[in-house]
Amino acid sequence: MRGRHLSSLENLGRSLSEAVKKLLRLPVVDQKAVKELAKELQRALLQSDVNVSLVLQISKNVEERALREELPPGISRREHLVKVLYEELTKFLGEEPAKTTVQPGRTSIIMLVGIQGSGKTTGTVKIARYYHKRGLKTSIVCADTFRPGAFEQLKQLADKVGIPVYGKVDEKDSEKIALNGLAEFKGEGYDVILIDTAGRHKNERDLMDEMQVLARKLNPNEIVLVIDGTIGQQAMIQAKAFNEATPIGSIFVTKLDGSARGGGALSAVVATGAKIKFVGTGEKIDDIEQFVPADFVGRLLGLGDIKGLIEKVREAEIQVPKQRARAFIEGKFTLKDLYEQMEALRRLGPLKKLWRMMPGSYNIPDDMVETAEKKLDSWRVIIQSMRREEIEDPKMIDSPRARRIARGSGKAERDVKELVNQYNMMKKMMKTFKRRQTTLMRKFQFAA
Repeated sequence: MRGRHLSSLENLGRSLSEAVKKLLRLPVVDQKAVKELAKELQRALLQSDVNVSLVLQISKNVEERALREELPPGISRREHLVKVLYEELTKFLGEEPAKTTVQPGRTSIIMLVGIQGSGKTTGTVKIARYYHKRGLKTSIVCADTFRPGAFEQLKQLADKVGIPVYGKVDEKDSEKIALNGLAEFKGEGYDVILIDTAGRHKNERDLMDEMQVLARKLNPNEIVLVIDGTIGQQAMIQAKAFNEATPIGSIFVTKLDGSARGGGALSAVVATGAKIKFVGTGEKIDDIEQFVPADFVGRLLGLGDIKGLIEKVREAEIQVPKQRARAFIEGKFTLKDLYEQMEALRRLGPLKKLWRMMPGSYNIPDDMVETAEKKLDSWRVIIQSMRREEIEDPKMIDSPRARRIARGSGKAERDVKELVNQYNMMKKMMKTFKRRQTTLMRKFQFAA
């Protein structure tokens, strides 16, 4: 199936990553570029069967935030736009991952329920395999007495990956099988016991009734609803009923490898407030992954270091108070301000690389940035040896003052003069950039 056509998530990811790459290649990110990205986002989500009103809301949020939010210090508009897109898509898919109920050292009981044909039996083995690969002693109880051959199918799949299955072919009492299997595996010290229950065909009420009865008897740590990802927006009906029936539930969305409706299923489930814990990404037993919205969106956008980019932008947002940042951009900063900002940047990574991300940094010579990186520790000692008025107004540092500062810091007089020269050059360049920035902001109607 995968060889014949791209899956919905591959198509969605390709569309979004192409839109982001196109954005990153633009010489200037203006209103036109923002609106074009919003249109590309709409197109990609609609093709993946996401609800129309939800698509319009997401694209509107991206466009409004991109145009109205003030840029944090040192961040370009294109970086900020990628961050906004990332955050809105992550919010759309649930933001925080579902919490785990599995903990080493205690038995965790996980009960699986689902509509017949949703992939629940295969999904049970996939989850068992997921925990087994992480070093947990895992087993399965087949409490599906409704579907002929359910136990044989489950055992055949589980045997391939070395996971034991408890079941009774001739027993029709699913509650009895579940309790006996649970007792046996608990006695043998299993960390995770999965209980596969019978599916019900297009009858959510029966499914929920059975789930609630078994839940009272088995007292599971978690109940997982298995939903077929190919049903698209119809997944909302099942997820809503499930979310109302059990407060400890999570969702496993299967069959996301070959349907054009995967985005619809994911968004429909999230809209109910239910948590997606796992997604099935293929037909093989190992084709399962924990659903972490932030990671999932990162892959969709096609940016390998999306986390690094987002973290850098967020650090910049909280790094400098707004008033102080504006003063710095306008060239109204002291020697101490300059040192503290360079030191803050250095904590985030190589100074040269980060400095290049600052607006207007193309005017700053490479040798100036390299000198700053090498001299930061020396400059700190020199600044500490200055008087308050010298830090506030380095213009007053003449030769006698430079000699005094050099003696007090244990540095050469030329080092003191070099620091003052770097400060003067930086201040002049930031003032020049401010004038250019104001012109650009006016041209593209962005708030300065």
